Amino acid sequence: MASRSEIMIVGLGRFGSAAATSLMDLGQDVVGVDSDEKLVQRHAPLLTEAVQVDATDIDAMRLIGAEEVQTAVVAIGNDIEASILAASVLLELEVPRVWAKAVSDRHGQILGRLGVHRVVFPERDMGDRVAHGLVGLAIDFVLIGADFAMAETTAPKEALGRTLAEVGLRRKYDVTVVCTKPPGGTFSLTGPDTILQPDDTLLVIGEKENVERFSRLD
Repeated sequence: MASRSEIMIVGLGRFGSAAATSLMDLGQDVVGVDSDEKLVQRHAPLLTEAVQVDATDIDAMRLIGAEEVQTAVVAIGNDIEASILAASVLLELEVPRVWAKAVSDRHGQILGRLGVHRVVFPERDMGDRVAHGLVGLAIDFVLIGADFAMAETTAPKEALGRTLAEVGLRRKYDVTVVCTKPPGGTFSLTGPDTILQPDDTLLVIGEKENVERFSRLD
């Protein structure tokens, strides 16, 4: 039976499996749920518990104590109907935090209207990340929600050798430089007196369009 200390992953396909095993690596207790017996058997040695059950059946989910978990992730992607039904079951069981994977904007909209606390788009987000890297807009690029982004990039020439307070990047470009990293070094938090060097890598956050525009600067 599941407990409040455990995280439940519903759907043990590629995304669910990766999330579940990463959570285990982070020291979390994970209950994996899938209707496929082979997937459950494969993951049983890797997770705290793996259970074969139909996640769209509220009575079956009650039997395994789904209402006792604090967090559940609906990782079903190949069956939109099952994804929506599983999410609605978890919400009806009043699981405090329910996240769900979406495979399309419409799918995500429906999950959001159900009351899912966070909808993730792994394929879309990774595609966006790869695209930004390929065209040189950023070293790395991560969407945070629909319109917010974080990027690793370099400093524009106008900012080199000057402090963040002097150059006023936030005022001029509406982005925030939160960390800098010298070549071969590690990221450290910035302050008003941080001086940007030519080979520094910057970690920048802001609205997606602003981060993209900043990453294009020479």
